[in-house]
Amino acid sequence: MTYPIRPIDESEWTAFARVNEEAFGWTPHPQQAERYKAQTEFDRTLAAFDGDTIAGVTAVFSLTMTVPGRQLPVAGVTAVSVLASHRRRGVLSSLMRRQLNDIRERGESVAALYASESLIYGRYGYGRAASELSFTIDKHRSAFVPGAPQDPSLRLRVVGPAEVRGDLEKLFASVVTRRPGRYERRPEFWDSVLADEEHDQRGNGTLRSILAEDEHGVRGYALFRIKSSWDEAGIPNGTLKLQELEAADPAAYALLWRSVLDRDLVSKVETYGRPVDDPLIALLADARQLRARWADELWVRLVEVDRALAERAYAAPVDVVIEVEDDVCPWNARRWRLTADLTGAECKPVDEEPDITLPVAALGSAYLGDGVLGEQFEAGLLREHSAGAVRRLATALSWSPKPWAGLTF
Repeated sequence: MTYPIRPIDESEWTAFARVNEEAFGWTPHPQQAERYKAQTEFDRTLAAFDGDTIAGVTAVFSLTMTVPGRQLPVAGVTAVSVLASHRRRGVLSSLMRRQLNDIRERGESVAALYASESLIYGRYGYGRAASELSFTIDKHRSAFVPGAPQDPSLRLRVVGPAEVRGDLEKLFASVVTRRPGRYERRPEFWDSVLADEEHDQRGNGTLRSILAEDEHGVRGYALFRIKSSWDEAGIPNGTLKLQELEAADPAAYALLWRSVLDRDLVSKVETYGRPVDDPLIALLADARQLRARWADELWVRLVEVDRALAERAYAAPVDVVIEVEDDVCPWNARRWRLTADLTGAECKPVDEEPDITLPVAALGSAYLGDGVLGEQFEAGLLREHSAGAVRRLATALSWSPKPWAGLTF
């Protein structure tokens, strides 16, 4: 059975959203639902219909994302859901294939998503391209190393986040290009970041902010909530839940972290989703006190291999013929010669013998600069036809800092 697929219009939003609610097992507050609706680009939605019933959905955010060396338009795939009554009927495959064709027609060479289930998206050519760490830090064991950066011109200011939204947006815009995976935030995204109704707090208290600034303006900010608690002896045992910490320079970064870690009536700091090379790891005198937990973060799909590889920068020269395996986007399934150095790159179709044969998902995993090709080669998932070709390609694709998006979309 086939299911007609098309974008929805605004009048169909409630039915579209209901599929997401069923699939994710969560019913948002009406105000939250309105925020999600405001973020929706209706011409970039897709719904699969079984008669008058919407059986499956997906959507795209038109993002401007940092990749190694520059920013690109990237399709931010979101709201991928199928009703439980319509699983195993090809609904998801039809939606994902249609979506990739639409992304290509839009002229975007790269798609990215957050995977609710990590087993799903490799089937459609997405590869795990970024990772994250979550920290739990005992404030009493959070001393910094000697020589941690300081700047006497910096001062801290406690202020309500809504009062300084413009400052937060400006500071974030100044740092977003530093790390692959980060993307520019539209006003509707900031509405969600700063949302602070009771249903947004989830029992963790009011959203708070602290700024690091000097006479020239804001150099960093932290957004957090505090879940107050006292133990049976009346000793304060609160938890500070860090939502974001952004800084323009190391001194502002260190000062903000110290302010967070030294907060009164708090015994520990928790943060969910930080980069795997977060500078805090180097700042702590005892990095074991991070009590870090790893998770996958952003997944990337090269929609057009040649354009995507030519549009990013490279860490080292490389000249290699890649044979790409791609069952979903057949226009990618051929041999490509990638020639790149520190000044630019080109990727052209060739009929030469390949140096490497690999699935398109492997290129997606490596695209933002995370060094995964080597581990995939050692696992036997790539085929190397010319000795050292995988190492050369992995070196050229690598990047510092490590990729990380930082805000789920």
